[in-house]
Parts: sequence; C-alpha cells; structure tokens
Amino acid sequence: MTEVDAVKIIRSGGVLIYPTETLFAIGADASDEGAANRVALVKGRPVSKPLPLIIGSMDQLELVTKFASPEVLKLAKAFWPGPLSILVKGRDELPYAVKDSFGYTSVRWTDHPVAAKICLAARTPLIATSANISGNKAAEKIEDLDAELVKLVEGVFDGKPAPRGGSPSTVIEPLSDGRVKVLRDGVISKESLTQAGFVVVD
Repeated sequence: MTEVDAVKIIRSGGVLIYPTETLFAIGADASDEGAANRVALVKGRPVSKPLPLIIGSMDQLELVTKFASPEVLKLAKAFWPGPLSILVKGRDELPYAVKDSFGYTSVRWTDHPVAAKICLAARTPLIATSANISGNKAAEKIEDLDAELVKLVEGVFDGKPAPRGGSPSTVIEPLSDGRVKVLRDGVISKESLTQAGFVVVD
C-alpha cells in the first residue's frame, strides 16, 4: 500500500491501520461520524471512552477546537510535535465518538512523518487509537497486529519509520495558571512537564 492509497481510504470514509510515533493506530477521518463509529466498533471500545485524535500541523488544531487556551498553546509550544495528547473542547460538529460527555477530546500534533502526511493530504485530523481489540496488547510492530482486527479494516499501511513502541502518548488536562493534570501516564513524564515550567497536580 502506498501513501496515496492510505489517503484514499481515509477520504472515502474507510478505516486504516497506520504507524504513529508511539504505536500502530486504528484511524479514520475524525470529522466523519460513520467512520468514527466504525473505529469504535472495530476496536470494541466503550462509547463512554472517546477516541483520541492526531493532527499533522499546528494549523489543523482549529479543525478540532474553536478555542485553544493560552495553556494549550504553551503546552503545544513546549511539546509539539510529539507524544503529548492535550484535552481540548471539541468543535460541535465533531462526532460523538471522539468527545466525552462534556464535549472534550484529546489531540496531539504527531511527529511521525507518515501519520502527519496522511493528516495533511486528507485535510483532516485522524482518529488515532491503538491498533488492538480493547483489553488486548497494543501493537508496536506490524507482525503484532491481530489478524482478526486486520480483517475488519480497509487497509494496513506499514509506513516507515516504525513506531518506537513502549509507552503511549501522555494525556493531560490543562488547568489554569500553568497547572496540568495527567490523565494517562506515557512518553512525556511528569518530570518533563515540571522542567518545562508546568505544575503537575493530582
């Protein structure tokens, strides 16, 4: 499969497995409600657990949220592109599957060159949930992908470089006055957040 083929799958409302900087992901057009629902169904992810998103450039953040607070922008400047997923208020038109009950979603500007290119070429943020059935181990390598999962998607794009593996992205909630709350531990440590001038609270 080529990069062009991967983009065609996304733009046609299909579901794609592709590499990110951390792990392989199941993805689709984040603005397509039908595609988002299929990703949740394929993964077996509870509806109450919103699907995370990636963008391919800072400009694409406005496709996810209407308002990026100063705290969000400060975090983005310090850690993007990279594996820090930030909780933001999602645009009203985004599918319910990518937002929690308060309308929030998590997003990061990926530093994986292929994942970023797909976002930019498809002109949309991508859903980026780990490529595994919920409860199973996430796939770090192409050979780790569940054969049953592969059958349920339109394609698998093994773009290089391979994911680094190990921990997923860190998910944080920006608060006020430089305070942040870590919602999921990951690649970006609490120490790194502190060193960048943020106050980590429980």
